[in-house]
Amino acid sequence: MTTPETLITRLDNGIRVASQETYGQVSTFGLISNCGSRLETESNTGVNYLMELLAYCGTSSLDSRDFQTTLNQLGGVCFAGSSRDQFVYCMDVLRPNVSQAMKLLKDAVLEPRLTEEAVQEMKRVIEFQWMDIVPELLLGEGLQIAGYGPLSDGVPQQLGKSHFCPLEKLPQLNAQVVQEFRKENLLNPHNLVIAAAGMQHEDIVNLAQEHFGHLQGPCADSGAGQMIVPSKYTGGSHRQILPTQDGFTRVALAFPTGGWHSDDLVPSCVLQTLLGGGSSFSAGGPGKGMYSRLYRQVLNRYYWAESCEAFTSFHNETGLMGISGSTMGQKAGDMTRVIAENILRLAIDEVDDEELDRARNMLKNNVLTQLESRLVLFEDIGRQILTYGKREGTKEMCDKIDSVDKKVLRELVRKSVQGRKPTLVTVGDDVGYVPALEEVERWFASL
Repeated sequence: MTTPETLITRLDNGIRVASQETYGQVSTFGLISNCGSRLETESNTGVNYLMELLAYCGTSSLDSRDFQTTLNQLGGVCFAGSSRDQFVYCMDVLRPNVSQAMKLLKDAVLEPRLTEEAVQEMKRVIEFQWMDIVPELLLGEGLQIAGYGPLSDGVPQQLGKSHFCPLEKLPQLNAQVVQEFRKENLLNPHNLVIAAAGMQHEDIVNLAQEHFGHLQGPCADSGAGQMIVPSKYTGGSHRQILPTQDGFTRVALAFPTGGWHSDDLVPSCVLQTLLGGGSSFSAGGPGKGMYSRLYRQVLNRYYWAESCEAFTSFHNETGLMGISGSTMGQKAGDMTRVIAENILRLAIDEVDDEELDRARNMLKNNVLTQLESRLVLFEDIGRQILTYGKREGTKEMCDKIDSVDKKVLRELVRKSVQGRKPTLVTVGDDVGYVPALEEVERWFASL
């Protein structure tokens, strides 16, 4: 057996096909498109998330139940995922049945059964999801809305739009809206990658050519497709009162960092690992981050800190990094100050050699361990090629992680914080104890 490597082929119509062998008995393959909720307009807000729920609603020849039954008989399962930037169709199936499963995928993507009845059913699913939505999801949505607020013209930026379909926007969504958005944004061959993990490259290329080789891009004069307009960080505040089962208030404080194409990408990931954190209730050990900075300096120090962890969010042109935490409402102000103090400390003092070494090793371990999964490998291949046009090797990636030193981390934080308006988001039963954005901004004015 030869050492597996990622192979890439471009079809005549522009679709890129990429794969890496795993020598296993199960194969993962699918399609990834540069079609995200950032391309939505005021008239179709929420359609991208609705498309995710409708991804396997059936085909022209099979209803949803028959589709799932057929896939089950092939020893397969299917997934779909949407984000602000990309849309993913994925199937995991026994290797001998890949050819039949690829036809199912083709039918689901190119000939979906998008009836009004199916759309209305998924709209009801969205209504139920909002009744039991996780506060952390709303915190993430708030970070995008506040971090990429409207510019001087008052028009919402693409990254500042809601990804999950707001309830008030559901009435304007129907089967025709879904079909039009798909036609305009989903299936442009130059924005598509067909990826596979656990397949011979020649096999996936032949199947892609057979089922997707006929696709053509939209005509130049058709007006089809929204253009991606780069978003700019603005900073801001977002507060949402939400009754929660645990009664805790969630707070997040973030600043801008670079996107997928920035030199700050890897240092930001190292910094997130160094800060670590998590929930105060954990039965884990060092492998779960118990020696990370936020565990040692926040969760072990303050009895009222229910959770505290670092996060990052990346897009092509920009990104966010920060710290979030949860606590009882009366302590939300203290949590905000503790989060700010930990960010300020990073901008003033260099991190210790020991915790930096631990963070770099843990990040390499996490990435390499994740890539042992076929599903993660498939997604990594597809997203990297769609974003960069190539896939970075693990050695090159590990070398970049090892090259991050403590001076780089301090400069990264200083660059993100100095002269920048913070992004402050609060979700919970009681948000009145969280300081105003102007007060938090003054805390960082001394840098």
